[in-house]
Amino acid sequence: MINSRKIEDLNPKLQELCRQFIEECRLAGIEIAITSTYRDNEYQDYLYAKGRTDKTSKIVTNARGGDSIHNYRLAFDFVPLQDGKPEWSDIDLFKQCGAVAMLIGLEWGGEWVHFKDYPHCQYLNGITLTELKSGKILSAID
Repeated sequence: MINSRKIEDLNPKLQELCRQFIEECRLAGIEIAITSTYRDNEYQDYLYAKGRTDKTSKIVTNARGGDSIHNYRLAFDFVPLQDGKPEWSDIDLFKQCGAVAMLIGLEWGGEWVHFKDYPHCQYLNGITLTELKSGKILSAID
């Protein structure tokens, strides 16, 4: 199973935007850590099972393997840090980061209506998941 945290595992355009996001957050006084970039289908299915077949957790995703933008190297997850430690519960801090993300052209999961995903950012540039699943080349994103 692969759950990468490496920016280099993202699409080249998203690598650039992710680095810009980190820097803009830093300039705003918020340090962040990248917690997930590329995920293979097996890892995505593992996450999908949480809160469903694995009842020891809450549901963390609605996407099965192949249905997550992470599977196509076009999404990353992050967490703000306070005193060098992850701060998962401060929604206002996530909202500040989300504002930075949207300002630089990323889609931020905290804006989603049905499933708020505060740690999530993605960049599709008009390409749909259906197109990605049918093999649309990632260079079309650049």
